[in-house]
Formats: sequence, structure tokens, C-alpha cells
Amino acid sequence: MRRKTRRMAMILAALGIFGLAIGIILYGLRGNIVLFLGPTDLAKAAPATGARLRIGGLVKTGSLVRLTSNSATFSVTDLVTDVKVEYAGNEPLPELFREGQGVIAEGALLSPGLFRSDRVLAKHDETYMPRDVADALKKQGQWKGEGASK
Repeated sequence: MRRKTRRMAMILAALGIFGLAIGIILYGLRGNIVLFLGPTDLAKAAPATGARLRIGGLVKTGSLVRLTSNSATFSVTDLVTDVKVEYAGNEPLPELFREGQGVIAEGALLSPGLFRSDRVLAKHDETYMPRDVADALKKQGQWKGEGASK
């Protein structure tokens, strides 16, 4: 083999190994990547049924129905679109979870407008609001948090 041919073969082999390594890394991470969407974004994006994701927004007032200590139904809203959430987790809902407060629910989409959650994160202090939800509320002029015009 000529020197130029050997060099080209080495470069192609290195690129192939690099590509294989990247493919293995992405394949391994595919189960750990969870998208975050607000209710309006969820309606627009229409992800595949069963896809693992997180939705965030406010717990709609009057929508919370506690079924057992580890299950409940409620709606998450961004004041434009609502998504009904069925929570059935291994743990009770967080103590700070209540209507009108910020929440992030992790789970899978069962059908458009219906989400099954196995994990719920509630606000941790009086100023907590998921960043994406706060940005959406600011765009709509509904933001009543820190720095909002009164």
C-alpha cells in the first residue's frame, strides 16, 4: 500500500470508530432525555402517544380530585390551554402541591389532552415558577411574579 492510501484508510477507520461511539452514546441516552413542554406547546407539538416527557404550568383551580393517597386527577394550564393529568405514582403528591400553584408532571401522553404522570414536582417556595411557564405567562401578560407590572 502506498503511504497516501494507508493514511486515508486510517482516517476513514478513525471516523468510523468515532461515529460508532457517538451512536452508542446517543442510543444509551435515549431513555434519559425527557422533553419539557407547556400545555400550549404540547397541543402544537403533538408528540407521539407514549413518549416520555414533562409538562409544566399551573394546577387549574377546581380541577384537583384526590382519588387515593398516591393518585389524583387535575388539570395543568398555562391560562390558554389545559391538559388533564392522571397521577398514579409510588409516592403521595408533594405537601406543597395545590390548586393555583406551579407544577411539573413527568410521564407519558395517553392521548391529545390526556397525560398520565408518575412523578409530580411542586413549588418549593413562594417565588417558584418553572422558567418556561413564567416566560409563557410573561408573553401573555399574565405574569404576577417578581418584577411584574401591577
